[in-house]
This record gives sequence, structure tokens and C-alpha cells, in this order.
Amino acid sequence: MGDVRIDKWLWAARFFKTRGLAQAAIGEGKVLVGGERVKLARPARIGDEVRLRIGDIERTVRVLALSDVRGPAPVAQRLYEETEESVRRRVQEQARRALYAEPAHAIERGRPTKRDRRRIERMHTDGSAD
Repeated sequence: MGDVRIDKWLWAARFFKTRGLAQAAIGEGKVLVGGERVKLARPARIGDEVRLRIGDIERTVRVLALSDVRGPAPVAQRLYEETEESVRRRVQEQARRALYAEPAHAIERGRPTKRDRRRIERMHTDGSAD
């Protein structure tokens, strides 16, 4: 296999649903290879250490194989190996999120429902919540 662009490799390894999302992440500096920001056309190389941030999750992976074709998940997982440190950090973060829910995530956007409106009115009239 010849050179594979880093954005194509990230897409083939199933870190991003589309190449466009992979390209946007690279452009925003959320993908680092060897600790350095990269350009879209940079070829991925076997042995590269890629650090990427997707939402709140940060992963560090080592490139094991190259592919520019998006295949099934088990095949994509053979393209890289996540470092032990990265796995440990990710598990700790998941445990932290399970124990502490961010209050802002519970806020629903949009107009209140009829039930919500009644709760709000009750809070204003008698000072107590449900």
C-alpha cells in the first residue's frame, strides 16, 4: 500500500464518520501526530503516534497498518493500537462522568412542555418543587 493521507486513515480507522469531520478535526488542531499539528495531506506512517480529541474524549493510538478503505469495525480496529495510558485515562474519565453528571447536560432546550409549565407555576406559587 502506498501513502495514505492522515484524514483518510482516520476515517478508515472509524474515528470519524466522514472524511469531512476528520479534515475539520485536523484543521482545528484536534489531531496531533508525534505531538505536532499536521496538515490534511500528511501521509500516515506505520509507527506514528496519533493523539486525537473527539468531543470530551482524548485518545492516543499507534498506527499499526494503513488503509484508505473504510471497512467493518473489527478490521478498522486492527489498523491501530491504543496506548495503555490512553485507555486508563479514558476509563477514569468514564467513571468520573458516571459519578458526577454535568448539570448543564440536564437542561433541555426549547419550549417547556405543559408538565414543565405546571411545575414552574407550582414553584412560583408555593415555593416547592416536585
